[in-house]
Amino acid sequence: MKVFITGGGGFLGYRLALRLLERKTLAGPDGKPASISRIKLFDAAFPPDPDPRLECVKGDIAEPAAIAAAMDADTASVFHLAAVVSAGAEADFDLGYRVNLEGTRNLLESCRKLKAPPHLVYASSLAVFGGKLPPVVDDSITPNPQTSYGTQKVIGEYLVNDYSRKGFLDGRSLRLPTIVVRPGKPNLASTSFASGMFREPLNGVVCEVPVGDSTELWILSPRQVIESFVHAHDLPASAWGTNRSINLPGITVSVKQGVDALRRIAGDKVAARIRREPDALIVRIVDGWPQRIEARRAHALGFRPETEVRCRRRAPLGDPRVYELRGTQLCLRRSEAARVLVELA
Repeated sequence: MKVFITGGGGFLGYRLALRLLERKTLAGPDGKPASISRIKLFDAAFPPDPDPRLECVKGDIAEPAAIAAAMDADTASVFHLAAVVSAGAEADFDLGYRVNLEGTRNLLESCRKLKAPPHLVYASSLAVFGGKLPPVVDDSITPNPQTSYGTQKVIGEYLVNDYSRKGFLDGRSLRLPTIVVRPGKPNLASTSFASGMFREPLNGVVCEVPVGDSTELWILSPRQVIESFVHAHDLPASAWGTNRSINLPGITVSVKQGVDALRRIAGDKVAARIRREPDALIVRIVDGWPQRIEARRAHALGFRPETEVRCRRRAPLGDPRVYELRGTQLCLRRSEAARVLVELA
């Protein structure tokens, strides 16, 4: 089985590829586990020294010829994670539509030309919702995006539905919560601060938070979203019916809860590195998204809610500090040196 991942050079795309290398199988066309023979990553850039078992192809997803040349004719599974993120798509209207809409259509057209209809998992977003929302969003709420990014994502969902209806592919779209904690530098996502408010202060760097303390976010850990991608892929087409889009489970955390927890486990000096720098655009975008979701359909399909979102600080061997986000509490756990995990989850 050959696997193709767009956005494969990004944090989630590359992490997904490593998980598939570890897993070694995905559900094949007959629903039975099939061995993965090749994983190809497509992106504009890649991390240094990628795993040699992965094939990395640089290209522009908005160029149809680039996708067609990169994708093998017998590709069986496609994960579409490439995107210009929320605030970036809002700031650059043309770029957002070029990548998020034209790029998605290019990919679907390439899938349509494969030897057999592939399984396709599309990374959508809770940004498809907007306007006046109830306190808890459930599966009955119709998408009403109030940003260019959300509009592009919901159009992508409808395209995945239609291409699936026509039998060109077997698609499924996952509406991702805010992913916490991402490593590396801040990006152009409207909720980039949700990772930065933990990551930066713990690494001695100031983090500017553009929203108020009462702002609440629907979040999910990187580990759990990767497992959700794999689970979505392996579900049979019959499980999805005519609606190929789903709201992923998560947990609600406020900015104040995060800051208080950080202060509790790391002290006032570290918490003081969080500074309030209000940004009206970010406030408008984030306040328009769901803060709580009742994901009954996802639960019924076997998607699991977050039971432990871990925020682990990179530390040298012997450092007993391990930071974890359990539910809505960030707590410090004393651990034996041999058990210290050094990667930021």
